[in-house]
Amino acid sequence: MKQVLSQEEIDSLLKALSSGEITPENVSNEEEKNKIKPYDFRRPFKLSKDHINSLYMIFENFSKIAGNTISNLVRNNVEIKIVAVEQISFDEFTRSVPNPTLMTIFKSKPLNGNLLIEISPQACYQIIELMCGGNELKETVVAKKKENFTEIELSILEELAIVVLNAFDLAWNDVVEIESELEILETNPQIIQIASPNEPVILISFTFELMENKNFINICIPYISLDSVIDKLSFKNWFESDGEIVEDNREQVEKRIMGVPVSLDVELGKTQISIRDFLNLEEGDCIRLDSRIDEPLEMLVEGKPHFLVRPGKINNSLAVEVLQYIEEDVLE
Repeated sequence: MKQVLSQEEIDSLLKALSSGEITPENVSNEEEKNKIKPYDFRRPFKLSKDHINSLYMIFENFSKIAGNTISNLVRNNVEIKIVAVEQISFDEFTRSVPNPTLMTIFKSKPLNGNLLIEISPQACYQIIELMCGGNELKETVVAKKKENFTEIELSILEELAIVVLNAFDLAWNDVVEIESELEILETNPQIIQIASPNEPVILISFTFELMENKNFINICIPYISLDSVIDKLSFKNWFESDGEIVEDNREQVEKRIMGVPVSLDVELGKTQISIRDFLNLEEGDCIRLDSRIDEPLEMLVEGKPHFLVRPGKINNSLAVEVLQYIEEDVLE
């Protein structure tokens, strides 16, 4: 079974990479030693590569939306990047997260069951500091690990959870419309029971960077939650559904387009004169243009030539008669 690192082990590994104790080349060499990957037949992979790619696209969109909305919340630049989409057991997930941590339990209709978003405690303490008016990153805030959250802190973090859930809903809009509802905020991963220990879950991991400090966000989705939408995670179904939507709304779109105003201009001709001649113009002076009176004029639609026309009058008003539709490449 694949080894799952705890939050403390991940922090130690990042610190060792930063200090130069180990190098990425050494890590790569260790990975090359194991060419054969273990496969647990008790927990087979249930998602195809196509499904995984679709989820990656959905949550890449989530990372952008959540980064922008949290930036507005804390009034500082927040950068969230997706790291991986993988399938593990729920027990592996709960053993890999620190205690305490912020775990948002929520429901998302039409998805089944409960879902979970975990935000590292270091990121939470930093967000609380900024939301309470702090403008600097204090070392005590980053180093604060083992203390549990107070009721006041959880009330502040509830606003963060709602912002993240809104980003979660928006990220799914291209696949299916969902509506998320916050159930509870929990801090102890050992008492979470959204799935049985051996049940496969989809784990989506993100890096969370705020004021030069990197932490992690994890989204845990039990496989059973995706049963109702698993067919819509195929790229083929995305395009088919888009085609149906376009066909259904064609008449409505055409009706709205027909009412859009456009500007029409008829160009009599062009010429160039010096500033001296322009300043000396007087009433009755004639200006010679580059077009002939027996040649058709160009009619411009939104500044671009589209028709050849002939000038005239209708009921004592100036008018033009459309002679020919012209393409842009013909003019060139």
